[in-house]
Amino acid sequence: MGKAILKIVIGLVVGGGLWVGTMALEFPTIFRWMFFAYAVLGTVVFLILDAPNVKPMSGFKALAALLVFYAILCTVYIAGASLWPQYDPEDEKGKIEKILAPKRKATEQGKADELLARAKALDEQAKALAERIKALGGDQAPAAQAGGTGGVAPAAAASGDILKLGEDQWQLQECYNCHKLKGEGGKKRGPELDNIGSYLTVADIKQKILDPKSWMAEGFEKEYEKGKMPDKYKDLMEEKDVVALASWLVTFKNTSVNTPKPIKKK
Repeated sequence: MGKAILKIVIGLVVGGGLWVGTMALEFPTIFRWMFFAYAVLGTVVFLILDAPNVKPMSGFKALAALLVFYAILCTVYIAGASLWPQYDPEDEKGKIEKILAPKRKATEQGKADELLARAKALDEQAKALAERIKALGGDQAPAAQAGGTGGVAPAAAASGDILKLGEDQWQLQECYNCHKLKGEGGKKRGPELDNIGSYLTVADIKQKILDPKSWMAEGFEKEYEKGKMPDKYKDLMEEKDVVALASWLVTFKNTSVNTPKPIKKK
């Protein structure tokens, strides 16, 4: 009896140690229970080794005992499997829909109306610019008017459009899950980016998005080696989306935020 109690105590201590260890490593709760269950199972095995021999059975009794054993085993396995995180097709469909919705919307009539309204606004800005030039010099007014929606005002508007698209991509791709920006988001898996524009160009940031191994943030060596930044955006994002996101990020040059220095790796 003393041996059995000692083995039970040892099993609980080992199980508790595994629980604390997996908790420190931030394992999901289901995995903590799994490791604890392994310790308990090992304890039961060692207890059985000290148990008295069971009288051999034969015939109907042996068959019944075998069926009961398998029934219990199947119940335990099925119950354990039901506790594991389940794949939810609807959840995955929702994520895909979130990525495809903006691209699909671009082909709808509503998008055409939006583009017409934007063209009208740009035309009005061009006309206003022409009037200002005419008031200042006069001789350059026809050239500005002939340009229609060309010139400085449309260029500024286009710049605003690409920055808005970049911010939309930041939200759509859920970059805030790993990076902190403007005091929001981030789970310490990636560096803060408030001063990234002081270190990298649009081309550099684009390279980092498409090839996460091309740059490494100083102080994030472990995250870099573990590949914390996923290598999936080259398949999820179009060229214009990547450029827009990089162009938006490069505008952040807040030197009061300690953005880690990027190190070129490729």
